[in-house]
Amino acid sequence: MRKIVLLATVALLLAARGNAQTDDDSAAIRKTALNYIEGWYEGDAARMESSLHPELAKRMISTDPKTGHSVFNHIGAMALVQRTKRGGGTKTPKERQPKDITILDRYNNAAVVKIVASDWIDYLEEAKVDGDWKIINVLWELKPKPPAPQP
Repeated sequence: MRKIVLLATVALLLAARGNAQTDDDSAAIRKTALNYIEGWYEGDAARMESSLHPELAKRMISTDPKTGHSVFNHIGAMALVQRTKRGGGTKTPKERQPKDITILDRYNNAAVVKIVASDWIDYLEEAKVDGDWKIINVLWELKPKPPAPQP
């Protein structure tokens, strides 16, 4: 009986150790998120592309102001790289380029990361693909616009 309890304990410890987030993985997950957001701000398409899985889906649900109905917005990896290349993020002034990155959760080869950016918040789903962390999905939401200054 003691052997069974000991073997079960060792098996549980090994399993837990296999799922633990290593410092190397944390750094790589964060680096992928930084390549994504800094690539956007800097207009660096190669850096953006390095962070994305080719099958990336970036999505947002917005509200049509005319109808009040929800609208499903979608962009793929190559369209995002092209928008980056055209300088979409370079229009944001440096002082308005936050890149607050939080790893919300990780299990084995999957991670969820939150980025607080200038006018939006991204929730990234990253996966370890052939040893590299890549962004598979992004769900994002625009921040509310600040009130216009009063004269």
